[in-house]
Amino acid sequence: MGVALAAFSLAAALIVLLPGPDTLVVLRELMRDGRRRAAQTGAGVLCGLAVWVGAAAFGLSALLRASHTGFIVLKIAGGAYLIWLGVQSLRLRRLAERPQRRLLGRGFIAGLATDLLNPKVGVFFVTFLPGFVPHGYSVGAVSALFGAIFIVETALYFFVLLAVATPVTRWLADVRLRRRMDAATGAVLIGLGIRLAAEP
Repeated sequence: MGVALAAFSLAAALIVLLPGPDTLVVLRELMRDGRRRAAQTGAGVLCGLAVWVGAAAFGLSALLRASHTGFIVLKIAGGAYLIWLGVQSLRLRRLAERPQRRLLGRGFIAGLATDLLNPKVGVFFVTFLPGFVPHGYSVGAVSALFGAIFIVETALYFFVLLAVATPVTRWLADVRLRRRMDAATGAVLIGLGIRLAAEP
């Protein structure tokens, strides 16, 4: 069991370090509203991961993978949401004038929705976690343990990311640079959304 834990922890750490929609949404909130809002967004992402881990441990993600229609619907919804976030970033100045109208666009809800509306997270857990479960152990219980490790490593990653936020936010204080970063983030989110919705 110890070897399996070490192997999974290393593999999970490498996966956590790969930038994806969750990281981009946290960085977007860091650039726009500062460390506190980014921390709230990261907490939303972690709660979303916890939901997917629970689903994987109880086998619900396997049902999602087996239901082609359900997977397609959730995938399109997730892609549309990422595209919507990207468009928000591209139209930042106009949206900043009416922040209360942002639906699922800020803080905790943004992080939670970004994670929950990505069915690949659930499929990832249901296919990735069981591969590390040693023979003779409960797949559900060990998958839950491995999922908890993945969440902790993600939390540590966000903590380090926000710990070095002060020099980053000072660097981003330049208005022109922030506009370029917003445009780049928006373009990447739109690209990820299109890819998520269009992939078979």
